[in-house]
Amino acid sequence: MSPTRTRTREPDQACAEAVDLARDAVVAVTGAAAVGDHLGVQAEGERIVTHLFASADPAYTGWRWAVTVVRAPRAKVVTVSETVLLPGPGALLAPDWVPWQDRLRPGDLGVGDLLPAPPDDERLVPLVVLEGDDAVVDWFSPEAADEDKGPGEPAELPAPGRSRVLSATGRDYASERWYDSEHGPRTPLAHAAPAHCVSCGFFIPLSGELGRLFGACGNEYAPDDGRVVSADHGCGAHSEAMADAVTARALAPVIDEFGYDLVDLPGVSVEETVFESLSRGAD
Repeated sequence: MSPTRTRTREPDQACAEAVDLARDAVVAVTGAAAVGDHLGVQAEGERIVTHLFASADPAYTGWRWAVTVVRAPRAKVVTVSETVLLPGPGALLAPDWVPWQDRLRPGDLGVGDLLPAPPDDERLVPLVVLEGDDAVVDWFSPEAADEDKGPGEPAELPAPGRSRVLSATGRDYASERWYDSEHGPRTPLAHAAPAHCVSCGFFIPLSGELGRLFGACGNEYAPDDGRVVSADHGCGAHSEAMADAVTARALAPVIDEFGYDLVDLPGVSVEETVFESLSRGAD
């Protein structure tokens, strides 16, 4: 068998010569000011040719108007099939579409916005899962609230219990995010701290597994007040931080006991007073 040969299709001559017809079709759609130079023709099929015109619209730099013209068999009249604006090789295109859940970033949620977690969210598990790594206790359930009460204390009914809680994967994600944040141990604030948060009296450990490494800051003067911090985080507002005590030394006044001043007294004039030399008395 002889190898297959690919033959380049030559554009139909009558359709290729219908440049003015194609341009008029574009002008009728967008106006003459938006149509640039004729860029060439492309053979789309037998007696089917597409004319390309540059777009003169500044909003579509690099785009091209494509006008497809056709001719019926044994007919000499060429007609317009379609007109469309297509991007050229150097056209400015919009970035690929990204689903909203992949575009969302922390802090994007505003007042009134809703962000429901999907049913198959791997960060959550049903509350009935109480075995293995996902074992949890819902401390906000009525049962847990009653168990937490002391003897004789009335049980308060809190809000309805949760249907889903953090899974082991969700806890891992949260731990990594918190630990790598500005409230973890790798910040300049933590490096300059006199001690870690775990030894601070304002450190409020979280309950459960996350409490082994994280807690909340309860110091109103600390930069992390009300935020989750790692146990090895720190700041200058540590409860046991001691400032270098600078004792101010009380300096005694300097009294000149060797010199004296001569002053006039009532009835005594300094000019009329005769002073004897101290050395004469020594003689």
